[in-house]
Amino acid sequence: MVIVGGGVIGLTCAYQLAREGWQVSVWDRGALGQEASWAGAGIIPPGRVEGATSCWDRLRAIGATSFPHHADELRELTGIDIGYRRCGGLEFLPAATAAEVTRLWAAEGIPFEAWPAEQCQRREPAVVPPPDRTVWYLPGCAQVRNPWLLRALIAGCERRGVVLQPYQEVVALAGRPPRAEGIMLADGRRVLAERILLTAGAWTDGLLHRSQGQGVGIYPVRGQIVLLRTTPGLLQRIVIVDKCYLVPRGDGHLLIGSTEEPEAGFAKGTTAGAVASLLAFAAALVPRLAQAELVKCWSGLRPGSRDGWPVIGPLPGWDNVWIAAGHFRAGIQLSLGTAQVIAEAWGGRTPCVSLAEIGGQRRPSDGPRAFRS
Repeated sequence: MVIVGGGVIGLTCAYQLAREGWQVSVWDRGALGQEASWAGAGIIPPGRVEGATSCWDRLRAIGATSFPHHADELRELTGIDIGYRRCGGLEFLPAATAAEVTRLWAAEGIPFEAWPAEQCQRREPAVVPPPDRTVWYLPGCAQVRNPWLLRALIAGCERRGVVLQPYQEVVALAGRPPRAEGIMLADGRRVLAERILLTAGAWTDGLLHRSQGQGVGIYPVRGQIVLLRTTPGLLQRIVIVDKCYLVPRGDGHLLIGSTEEPEAGFAKGTTAGAVASLLAFAAALVPRLAQAELVKCWSGLRPGSRDGWPVIGPLPGWDNVWIAAGHFRAGIQLSLGTAQVIAEAWGGRTPCVSLAEIGGQRRPSDGPRAFRS
């Protein structure tokens, strides 16, 4: 079987399927794992599978509970540490929405604590809590180092016998509905395949438009991130305020993210205005960061979708083509759950979530979310 797209979703699915005996090849237009998957901050929100009520909460919870074992397995197989660390997190919520969000956490069984401002300053003395926010401590919040995770997945796939094909652009499906014969490469070659999984991130709809004249509503959303170097231990926990965050690494590096720029299209790059706004956010929250060393800035093209959630399941109109794309800001945290869905469904088992709830023809949900990303 063929997987089109070598980001965290494609590689995790390939790794899981190969573990179960599938013969898998992964094709990517560029270097493996170097797009949105590499560019992110690696935040893994907490979750409890038994208490998760929505399909997305269940997929998030699968990641939250499975990453420790996943990290151990990859390290044992490849010798690569993915930087998994259960560091805890602080979420700063507006008073108007705090009751609803914390109700969702409580319903799932996620541990959390309200931190008065003085407790926050005692436990995280470098942080100045925003005056218009309530502070909530989530001990189960964790992180991974994205580049390390991608290197481990690539090595793990190689150990499992996955055939990796970087710098091989897939431009369309070969054949016509209801059955694809395989994939068409940019140089005109056809690669035959009995089954195809599309995990091409922000480029998925382009491939679908060339194959069937329409996509599923996936588009690029540029996100910019700033990397600082500061005193190790200045900040102990991940800090989240709406769409922005601070992620401290154990070695003194600290990530500031991130913007959401759908208007940028497929143009990557960093801008002075976005970098300035991220630095201002960080310095207001942790004033000592104004003196930190600016290491570098970068951007990635996240795959957005119509309702902010991925499309996972059979591609309508095709018997042997599936899709797992549109993970937006949640690729890392949903990767293990996505791979489990694919492996269970293709192995003839009942998937951990209903395909009707996560497929392209689902009814969008505008309800509150336990975690924004």
